[in-house]
Amino acid sequence: MDSPVSPRLYFDQAATSVPKPSATIETMREHMLKHEAAVGRGTYRSAVHAGGIIASLREELARWIHAVSANEISLQNGGTEALNVGIFGLIRPGDHVVTTAAEHNSVLRPLHHLSLQQQVQLTIVDVNASGRVSPEAVMGAVREETSMVAVLTASNVNGTVQPIEDLGQRLAEHFAHTAKPIFLTDAAQSFGYRRINVQQAEVDVLAAPGHKGGQGPLGTGFLYVRQKLHPRIRPLILGGTGSQSDRLEMPTLFPHAFEAGNMNVPAYAGWLAGLRARRGDRSAADTLDETARKLSSIAEDLYRRLETVPGVRVIGRPKHPKLPIVSLEIEGLPASDAASILDSEFGIEVRSGLHCAALIHRAIGSPSDGTLRVSCSAETSDEDLDRLIDAIGQLTAGASSF
Repeated sequence: MDSPVSPRLYFDQAATSVPKPSATIETMREHMLKHEAAVGRGTYRSAVHAGGIIASLREELARWIHAVSANEISLQNGGTEALNVGIFGLIRPGDHVVTTAAEHNSVLRPLHHLSLQQQVQLTIVDVNASGRVSPEAVMGAVREETSMVAVLTASNVNGTVQPIEDLGQRLAEHFAHTAKPIFLTDAAQSFGYRRINVQQAEVDVLAAPGHKGGQGPLGTGFLYVRQKLHPRIRPLILGGTGSQSDRLEMPTLFPHAFEAGNMNVPAYAGWLAGLRARRGDRSAADTLDETARKLSSIAEDLYRRLETVPGVRVIGRPKHPKLPIVSLEIEGLPASDAASILDSEFGIEVRSGLHCAALIHRAIGSPSDGTLRVSCSAETSDEDLDRLIDAIGQLTAGASSF
């Protein structure tokens, strides 16, 4: 094609949200210009201000997931780091862990590493053709010696929402009179998009990045750990915390002992501003309910439109899609080629490949090279979808000529 490239149209929201709120960007800039200081390393005004940002962000995050206390929130440099802190900090040699084939590599790789080291026994529960795990199958894999059950809230491959609340309550009921396995969830694709009530769902550990539904910049994340587990969890990174500096032993108090080194205060300040701007005067629950309704509507529309395009195979469609994340295959074109052409010829940015979640693809019937993934935000318009569908239609019509 000889026509100029169209303006950028971003359909990779499952990787990171674009654009970030102006409040996030402006607050980061203002903080670096006027208030830059390390947290916990001084008693002067700017350092105290930085400490206030961190405390306020913990409170805001606790509000969004219904944590009992802000001190159950540890700030991390992303969802992957948070998951590693939770997994390596809580699992002990000889433990048995149950997880699912829908998980992201941020969960599967740490657990696989521990199993290779013969430190844990690992059971991976299969998922159905839409990538959903059965609570009965998970419960059937749980043993007396199971110490952790790790199930993500929603798939980054096709948006399938997992039955977290059902599973959490089943675990709590089954182990009402004995030690319950730690229930861990990766909330990367749901935090900021859908309600997560850690108390109601009996979730013990939750990890999420700040740069997707959280309205924050890349390199931000958090780890929620239920209060009763604080004596058990061990730090993954050791170093300065600004407290008990006369001791060579690492402090053990959660969350501060899990935030060694200087914290990225400008990024956290922006994240806090983004969350507050998103919520406004409403409760986090009301904000999330509105966002969930928008996303569900867009998801239904996106699936409906794609399923009408000749030469497109939608892969792993959930029965009732809740998140606008769709995996597909274009007849005659590898996913990587299709993504490259959409970018270079149409200005449309999508993702191709296995999306760091290799095991789910076997269940949903992906090609060996993975899928073409389209993911939207709550602000995706009908005009955006029109342009996407038109471009894919041109792509399928002329697949052999590309």
